Amino acid sequence: MPGSARRTGPAGVRSDDAWLAEVASAASADAGGVPVELLGDYLRLLADAAVTGRRPRRGELDAVEVLGRRAAEQGVSAGRAVRLYLSAARRLWQQLPHVVRSSDSETVRAAADAVLHVVDTAVATLAEGYAVARRELVRREEALRRELVDDLLRGDSDLGGLVERAEPFGLDLARVHQVALASPGRRLPDTEAAISALERVIFDRLGDRDVLVATKEGMLVVIAPADTVTPERGSDEGASVGDLGRLMHAELDRLARGRPWQVAVGRPHPGLYGIARSYEEAREALTMARRLHAEAAVIDAHDLIIYRVLLRDQPAMVDLVRAVLGPLQRARGGAEPLLDTLDAYFGCGEVATEAARRVHVSVRTVTYRLARIRTLTGYDPTDPRDRFTLHTAVLGARALDWPRQPLPAPPG
Repeated sequence: MPGSARRTGPAGVRSDDAWLAEVASAASADAGGVPVELLGDYLRLLADAAVTGRRPRRGELDAVEVLGRRAAEQGVSAGRAVRLYLSAARRLWQQLPHVVRSSDSETVRAAADAVLHVVDTAVATLAEGYAVARRELVRREEALRRELVDDLLRGDSDLGGLVERAEPFGLDLARVHQVALASPGRRLPDTEAAISALERVIFDRLGDRDVLVATKEGMLVVIAPADTVTPERGSDEGASVGDLGRLMHAELDRLARGRPWQVAVGRPHPGLYGIARSYEEAREALTMARRLHAEAAVIDAHDLIIYRVLLRDQPAMVDLVRAVLGPLQRARGGAEPLLDTLDAYFGCGEVATEAARRVHVSVRTVTYRLARIRTLTGYDPTDPRDRFTLHTAVLGARALDWPRQPLPAPPG
């Protein structure tokens, strides 16, 4: 082998290492420049097998397995590593003096059988070592990725350290990013399949490697660049905020497990702390969607800003809901049917016909319920002067999940 000392080879085989070095060098070129050191003593095993029929010893195969692990650690693809070994065997066979000069077909057949056995065993061992190393590297990378994502989403880690740790993953923390969370309808057993699917489609469609996909608290987390996204509604650029969520949902919905998925996308923000802020928005959007019993597949955090504002002073919102909507509990059937009707009425622009369709009742029933609400609360849903108070109270009730959940007791 290249770099090893000259020694006397088996009978009929040239003893100079220059010959084996030439074979190794040519095989390396065939495999796209894979280091010849990854051949180890493989060529000598082939030469010995051709001449003596000797099969590899356990220790020699263990050395080949180590070389397979080394190939994986050096970033050599499995295909190129195998090609190195197959090319080396082909070139060595063509130049073996023992074979070239022999006119005995039985001798050639025996030599070929012995060499093929070495090739078969060595390549299988090489591939096994490579696979073991790749699994270890993937597990190590996954652990590092999870730790990085946790620190990015927490937003209180050392900036310099995070920049250094993010670099191997291609993440530029100086860019504007947004965070999307995908929550499965049931526990997802194969997270690797989901992560791979998301990475593949995001890289393909967005054309940007500055993306991280990981898991956190049973959900899939995507940190993606959003340089062209602005938080303004109605602009062409802002349309891409929801694009990430729709892209993720479409891909996840193809998976056999995890459906139905719900995806929430935070607004884009610049810098390291912008990632943590976008994550909190996406997380709050998912939580709020569950409280509102929203069935939308993709939730834009921007659409739920009003609920964040309402709950910023929760005691005041509780007081408003209790004072304005509390009397609805005296209605037959409780407050919920009347609250659902109000919600649908305001949500469709105060059109009774559409509200009736949304709550699956007749228009007459909607009209009756609106009148009942006016009687019980003293606020008229059809009066512009009362509409704001009623609508705000309805939004607050949804955010507090009332009347399904009791209102917090007043302080004192």
